Amino acid sequence: MTREPINAVPDPMCGQEPNTWANRTVRVRFGDTARRVVEENDFSPRIVARLEALIADIPHTPVRPLDDPQAPDPDDWNAYLEPYLGMDWLESPWFFSEHYFYRRILEATGYFQEGSGAGWDPFQVSKQRGLELGQEAILDWASLLADWQSAGQPARQTLLSLLHMDLWGNQADYSLWPADAEGKPDHADSSLADDYLLIDAGSEVVDCLLALDGKSARLDFMIDNAGLELMSDLVFAEYLLSAEMVQEIHFHLKAHPTFVSDALPGDVEATVAYFESIDAASVRELGRRLRTHMQSKRLLLCSDFFWNSPLEGWKMPENLAERLSGSNLVISKGDANYRRLLGDRHWPFTTPFADIVSYFPVPLVALRTLKSELICGLAPGQAEAVAAEDPEWMVNGRWGMIQFHNANG
Repeated sequence: MTREPINAVPDPMCGQEPNTWANRTVRVRFGDTARRVVEENDFSPRIVARLEALIADIPHTPVRPLDDPQAPDPDDWNAYLEPYLGMDWLESPWFFSEHYFYRRILEATGYFQEGSGAGWDPFQVSKQRGLELGQEAILDWASLLADWQSAGQPARQTLLSLLHMDLWGNQADYSLWPADAEGKPDHADSSLADDYLLIDAGSEVVDCLLALDGKSARLDFMIDNAGLELMSDLVFAEYLLSAEMVQEIHFHLKAHPTFVSDALPGDVEATVAYFESIDAASVRELGRRLRTHMQSKRLLLCSDFFWNSPLEGWKMPENLAERLSGSNLVISKGDANYRRLLGDRHWPFTTPFADIVSYFPVPLVALRTLKSELICGLAPGQAEAVAAEDPEWMVNGRWGMIQFHNANG
């Protein structure tokens, strides 16, 4: 896919910009994440030494090609790296350096090599903890969904509730807040959450969903985090399938571990199995229905190395763009996917969402809580007003948005 946004594309966000979240991420958070990988895994001394060497490289050692000969992606990464060779981690674009950092963790642990780290998700402990700590939420959600269905709640009301639930599920991000950490952002009730909703195109999205032909329609999710957020994605998907609002749903997942909690196909399988194991009839039934949807190919799990790459959304490979073109609606979850859609660039905050994602082949929804200094589609003066109320509004995960671009006009 070679089309670009209709506006001139601004410069990328960069870690060397002082007093920014990007700068803090490269200087501090990368090292913290790598140290958590060491602490949470029983890796061999050799792997630990590689991880410690990676930590020592950041931020001033120039980036280098991967040393991962059996991996399926070194040629791609050599191409991604070429413009930045000789630059350090702060000088290269932030979106590149983040994806490169997580790919270097897999190089260090031997994820693609023969040996003790082969195929092992170095973030598995965080994911499992998040799954277990999400039990209370899934009990509530499954019970609510069963009540709505038995009471015959109007579809519009149910869809709006599920859409907002799925948005705020994005607050669970284990790269920022460990699953059991205190001080994580959340909103105790829906009325409080609405106060933190910067852009709400929820009614337009529901109109689009209700207009679909349930006998043939297809919905795609660009999935973000495992754990609590993935649970909310699955609840939403199950309702759409069981209510026959869509014929099939595709979950687009990462091809290998990245960003600590980003979901893999195996994380979906593990979450459904977790539902099936919980001692609550509503959750077990939810798991049973999801299992049936997966077995009947109505819920399909797809992975692509593009989602692990540092490429902007408008550089999506043609085969993936063609696959997405078969969808009636794509829902993009989370901050990293949003950054990819916008190219992680310094767009003026009032730039219309549609002007940037005009390249996208089908109607697109972005559900995102803010965890980076990037946003578009705000009204004039809105950013200044929110900043006066909450100086950390762009990175603390408390503020959310539902943006919609209808590519069909």
